[in-house]
This record gives sequence, C-alpha cells and structure tokens, in this order.
Amino acid sequence: MAKRKMLMDMNNGESFGQRLAQFRQAAGYSQRELARELKISQRMVAYYEGETDYPPAHLLPLLAQLLGVSTDQLLGVDVAPTKGRASNRDTRLWRRFAQIEKLSPAERKPIIQVLDAFLAKAKLSTPDDERRL
Repeated sequence: MAKRKMLMDMNNGESFGQRLAQFRQAAGYSQRELARELKISQRMVAYYEGETDYPPAHLLPLLAQLLGVSTDQLLGVDVAPTKGRASNRDTRLWRRFAQIEKLSPAERKPIIQVLDAFLAKAKLSTPDDERRL
C-alpha cells in the first residue's frame, strides 16, 4: 500500500490507469477501439485503467504510439501538457483516412466521390476545387 501511495504522490495523485484513461479519451478511442488496436480484450483495457500497480510493460510502446504520447508521459515520469494534448482534429476520422490510404486507387475512388458529394452538399471546397482556380 505504501508503494502505491508513493507512486501516486510522485505523479500528482494520478495513477497509471487514470493517465491511460485520460490519454485514451483525448485520442478519441473508446475502450473497445483501443482494445482492438492492441489485440486485447476490452476488459483488459478496463483493468489497466483501474487502480493497477502493474502497467503492461509489453504494451507501453504501442500504447504510447496509438495515443500520441511518450511512454514517460504514460508512466507519469514526464508531465504531459494539460492543454493541446489532443489536436483540434478528429482523431477517429484521421485513423479512418489512414486506413483508406492503404486501399488501392480503384478502391479509394468511390470513397473520394462520396466525400466530394458530401462536401459539395455542405458547400465546402475540396482540394480538387482549389486546383481548378
């Protein structure tokens, strides 16, 4: 028990699980989505976000990469900035774009056409429109 209190005192009262949950939410992941990316169950993500004294060492590098933070920030060694931690862009949407980029040009074409149609309906310009100007 003293070990846990000492670890929490060093980290401004935050446990690893609390930091993990904050970073996960800031990155736009649900527990289920993060679990899928880590190839573990949602219950394990919930466990890690609990008051566990044992962060998953084998998952720390992948967690840091997915959440866009350093392992030091996850462990509470380095203090993460409280504002601006998550960018203004929708990270869930950008993850989808990254998946779309992996498709072949033929598979991407209908997706781009649908996006262009939505943008035209919303009267937003597309990069193709800007090139024509």
